[in-house]
Amino acid sequence: MSILATAIDAISMFFFLIGLAFVFLGMIGLLRLPDVYNRLHATTKIGTVGALAVMIGIVLKVGLSAMGLKAITVGLFLLLTAPIAAHMIARAAHRHGVGLCEESIMDDYGKTYK
Repeated sequence: MSILATAIDAISMFFFLIGLAFVFLGMIGLLRLPDVYNRLHATTKIGTVGALAVMIGIVLKVGLSAMGLKAITVGLFLLLTAPIAAHMIARAAHRHGVGLCEESIMDDYGKTYK
């Protein structure tokens, strides 16, 4: 195995570990954070940063094969759709009266929808 292949394997493993760390921390946030909006923020990080890091690791590991192109496509799709979906879920929750936690100090949308 050449030095370049070893370096690419090490870099891809680094991206896998970064993705795993974001997924792990996002799951802790899902369990520990106080309200829907904070939990949604944590899970959106899983969907964007965590999954995108794993997809980059796959592309580095397998190259631009069919699997690598699928990983690029999935990564771009997640990068474009996850933040928009989270925003729409949070907006719908706020419109239906799901309250903020007591520690929240500002509700900019509260005046708009009441």
